[in-house]
Amino acid sequence: MEGKQFAPIKGVLNKLSIRDLNIKGKRVFIRVDFNVPLDKDLNITDDTRIRSALPTINYAIDEGAKIILASHLGRPKGTEDKRYSLASVARRLQRLVKKEVTFLDNCIGPEVEEAVNKMSEGDIVLLENLRFHKGEESNDEEFGRALARLADCFVNDAFGAAHRAHGSITGIAKHLPSAAGFLLQKEIEYLQGVINRPVRPFVAILGGAKVSGKIGVIKNLQDKVDKVIVGGGMAYTFLKALGHPVGESMVENEMLDLANEIRSHALSKGIKFYIPVDCVVAQNMEPGAEAKVVTAQEIPDGWKGLDIGPASARLFSEALSNAKTILWNGPMGVFEVDAFSRGTFAIARAVADAYALTIVGGGDTALAVSRAGVSESMSFISTGGGASLELLEGKALPGIEALTDKK
Repeated sequence: MEGKQFAPIKGVLNKLSIRDLNIKGKRVFIRVDFNVPLDKDLNITDDTRIRSALPTINYAIDEGAKIILASHLGRPKGTEDKRYSLASVARRLQRLVKKEVTFLDNCIGPEVEEAVNKMSEGDIVLLENLRFHKGEESNDEEFGRALARLADCFVNDAFGAAHRAHGSITGIAKHLPSAAGFLLQKEIEYLQGVINRPVRPFVAILGGAKVSGKIGVIKNLQDKVDKVIVGGGMAYTFLKALGHPVGESMVENEMLDLANEIRSHALSKGIKFYIPVDCVVAQNMEPGAEAKVVTAQEIPDGWKGLDIGPASARLFSEALSNAKTILWNGPMGVFEVDAFSRGTFAIARAVADAYALTIVGGGDTALAVSRAGVSESMSFISTGGGASLELLEGKALPGIEALTDKK
C-alpha cells in the first residue's frame, strides 16, 4: 500500500518477475495473501490485502492468462472449517476486479483439475482455503505436486506468507517456472532498499511487546541508522535495565543486560537512542480502567506502563522532524484500548507529516496507522508482519529463495 510518492531505494531481487513469463493462454497459479480480518458474522472488515494483489491479478487478466488464485485464511489446523472459508473473499474480489470470479470448494483434486482445464483466457478461479489440508503447512511433497498439476507456471505475490516453507509457497515452486508478483517485488524494493541504502538521516522506530521479538532487527539496523526510538512494551525492559522502577510493566528480565548493551553500542557509534520519558500507566488494561501519566522513572508499584506519555510523544516527534527515511515497526502502546492509544496515534501523525520516505512494518503497526487515519500519507505499508520482520533482520525468506533465478 503506497501513499507519499517517494521513490524506494531499490532492493535487489535476482528472481524472475511475472513480466519475465509468457503467460498468454497459460494456467497461472498465483499465491496471494487474502488472510483478511473477519467479524463475528464472517464479513470482511479490511480488504487491504485483497487490493494489494490487484496489480498482479489485473496484469494477468490483461495478458490473457487463466488465473488460479490461492490463499490461506486463519488457522483451521488442517481441517475444513467454514468459519475460514474464502467464499466471502471471492465475492469481494469479484466486485474489485469487476469480473466474474469462480469459487471452487477445494484447492486440489479431480474436480478442481477439471474446472481449471475448462478455463478460458482471462478467467479467474479462487481456490478454497489451502490450510484446510494438512499438507499445506507440513509442506507435504504430494500436496505441492497436486497444486502444481493445476498450472503451467507459478507466481508468488503473498509476501505476508513468504517466510513460511509451506506447500503453496515452496512446495509448488519445485515443479513449475516460478516468479515474483508485483506486490512481492515492491516489498523487497522498499524493505531491502531501506536497509541497504537509506537516505539519511535514517530513523528507526521500534515498538511492540518484547525486546526478544526485535533483537534480530535491532542488531541488523544498529550500525545503519542515525536515530533509534524505542516504545511499546519493550521500552520497559530498557527502563528497568537503567535501574528505574517499572511497577508491573512488561519486562523481559533475561534481556536486561542485552538491552544495556544495545543502548551502549548505539551511543558509542554516535547514534541517538530515545526511550520514553513519561508513560500512561494503569493497574489493568481494561477499557474504563483508571489511568494516569507519570514520569518514566517513577512508575508506581502495582501499576503498569501501557502507552508513552505526551512528553515522550513530543520528544519522539521532534526526533523525526529532520528525518529523510523513517522505518516504523511496532506500536507505542496498547492502542486497541482508547485510553492507551494516544501515543501510538501521535507517532503515526508525526510519521505521516514527515517529509521523508516512510515505511511501516506490517501487522499491528499497519493496523494502528489505519486506525489513526493516516494510511494514505505513508510511502509504503508492508502487508507482512512476520515476513517483514525477518527481512529486516537480514534473513533469507523461503518463499523468495524458492523462485526461479534470473539468468
